[in-house]
Amino acid sequence: MKSDTIITISRQFASGGRSIGKKLAEILGIPYYDKELITMAARESGYNEEFFENAEEKSNSKFMYYLSSGLGNVSSWGTDMALDDKLFLIQADVIRKVAAKGSCIIIGRCADYVLANHPDCINIFIYSDINHRIERAKNDYHLKAPNLKEAILKSDKKRATYYNYYSDMKWGQKENYHLMLNSDSIGIDHSVELLKDYIEMIKD
Repeated sequence: MKSDTIITISRQFASGGRSIGKKLAEILGIPYYDKELITMAARESGYNEEFFENAEEKSNSKFMYYLSSGLGNVSSWGTDMALDDKLFLIQADVIRKVAAKGSCIIIGRCADYVLANHPDCINIFIYSDINHRIERAKNDYHLKAPNLKEAILKSDKKRATYYNYYSDMKWGQKENYHLMLNSDSIGIDHSVELLKDYIEMIKD
């Protein structure tokens, strides 16, 4: 890559998106941010990491007002702002800060929306067949839910609710991404290679 590139990866649960992102970061030699963002946000804000990990997707009619007033401007939030909304803004500020440092890969957390105006941002969405996701959840993630399919779809719904609420876009809608990739069609490793070639094609 000849210039800084920020790669955001949104993904269905158990689609392999996290593994793809991590391997891609290693091949490209750039930082990888996933749960690291939670640690950074907690350190900067003073809130416990569990607050960020367990934040509920609650509706707050005042949120878009605060958003339009300026992300990260703590003094403008007000005491009546919902905690979940504050946590989102804190995390969004951290995302913008790591993107400002240079090339990196950011997993989830509405990063594509937060960085919508970033000129060097490439947005990827990873999806997968439900049967493959069930196998991955069972064999790779070692999940033991009574109904894995139901648990996977519930996780997807939570991600969609969070994304749809905090952005003005729809999670998984093709117009929001530069590339959507079915990880089952060519496997994890080949998906990494394909994304590497795609990114280099765009940036060179």
